[in-house]
Amino acid sequence: MSAEEAPWWRDAVVYQVYLRSFADADGDGTGDLRGLLGHLDHLAELGVDALWLNPFYVSGEADAGYDVVDHRAVDPAMGTLADVDELIGQAHARGLRVVGDIVANHTSVHHPWFRQARSGGPGDPMRARYHIAPGRDGAPPSQWQSLFGGPAWEPLGDGDWYLHLFDVEQPDLNWDHPEVLADVERTVRFWLDRGFDGLRFDAAGALAKAPGYPPVPEGERRPGDGHPYSDRPEVHRIHRRFARILAERPGRFGVAETWGPAWLGEPYQRPGELQQAFAMDVVFTPLDAEALGSAVRSYLDAAARQGRRPAWPHGNHDVVRAATRWGSEGALAVLFLLLALPGATYLYAGDELALPEVELADDDLRDPSWARSGGTDRGRDGARVPLPWTREKEGHHGFSPLGTRRGTWLPQPPGWGERSVQAQHDDSRSALHTVRSALAARPELRDAPWPQWLPAPAGVLAFRRGQVTCVLNSGGEPLTLDAWGGELLACSRRLDATGRLPSPGTAWLR
Repeated sequence: MSAEEAPWWRDAVVYQVYLRSFADADGDGTGDLRGLLGHLDHLAELGVDALWLNPFYVSGEADAGYDVVDHRAVDPAMGTLADVDELIGQAHARGLRVVGDIVANHTSVHHPWFRQARSGGPGDPMRARYHIAPGRDGAPPSQWQSLFGGPAWEPLGDGDWYLHLFDVEQPDLNWDHPEVLADVERTVRFWLDRGFDGLRFDAAGALAKAPGYPPVPEGERRPGDGHPYSDRPEVHRIHRRFARILAERPGRFGVAETWGPAWLGEPYQRPGELQQAFAMDVVFTPLDAEALGSAVRSYLDAAARQGRRPAWPHGNHDVVRAATRWGSEGALAVLFLLLALPGATYLYAGDELALPEVELADDDLRDPSWARSGGTDRGRDGARVPLPWTREKEGHHGFSPLGTRRGTWLPQPPGWGERSVQAQHDDSRSALHTVRSALAARPELRDAPWPQWLPAPAGVLAFRRGQVTCVLNSGGEPLTLDAWGGELLACSRRLDATGRLPSPGTAWLR
């Protein structure tokens, strides 16, 4: 399939906008839709193909927007439906697609459905929309644990308990109930009809639960193992329904938020299901050529078996920032590796600036996992600190309007301005300049064949795609590139004085 015939999302670079931390237009310290509208040119100049928006829906604000009260309405703190329409139009005018976020596993406790379920007694039909069950001898229905820490069951005070795999304010929906299915499908159609070009399905593997809530097996998961609430076979009936809705609208796609090895994500990409699934294990792979090579090959093989290509996340709002996980130079080296592979690359806002994880004071932490873990899990706030746009401190380094005195929802650290877009924009040695150069050169790889893996010394990963060779050096010494030949097309860092590739670093040769 030629580049002209291939669907736009197949090899797209998708920029994740964590809206509340991107840009604030109204001065309340939290990012919003109009703040994003004011910075669309940054994304267009960067060279990405699409932006993915984290939830901006009416929310109880217990989990930064993922505890949704109304899935088809905009939270007033984030803007209006008119702002969404303007955003889609302005993005499309710049050649940018827009990807939305569907939260289908749970609602907020403030959702009208759950308020009705809570006020009704045991046996009330409203409770059937959620996983609500009687306790067992005063104990919860099972010993399942929340992914945010602590028990996954909360008592309603009348003998019944409700399931929340995430925060206590996020009750899980029962996908065996026809009204749940119909309502979420209505939400999917609503945002696609509004103009979204694609949808990311949050917690894609958690939508189906085993009857009776059996115990969670211990030990590492292996192919064929059953699990009571994760990646169950029944979940694929749901995603096939989503896929049929997407297929009604040419050019739209769905990506599953999957966590785990390639074999867990592969079924979500089967014909008739979603087009992409996140290759999340790469995010947790150390900066080692052999380990990275093994990880990416497993995802490539799994996607190829289904006639798909992987979705490569470089980072996101739920994990430690890439510049801290791999080091600033290492994060760029891994990004260049992912960009050279077949498939889509997902770039988290701020990683084009090589922003590090921020160490926040205990009193500043907002992530529910901090409280639910009893202070043992500091949560994800360190990767969510608002972006710096300018060197100057006014407006919190350009995040908020000039003159605003209100602080940002998470505080920015000292020196944040020197990492800002303004500080890096014209600096040829900056991370921002380096990422722009990679995205400018990447069109040469869009229609290239599948990787041909090349012999390489220890600490080096090399492959060829058509006329381009990608070489990653994770060894302890600079690497001479003569063995791979060709002119330097792009590089994650400058070559040394003798023309060798420092470590960690990735070079593209043509």
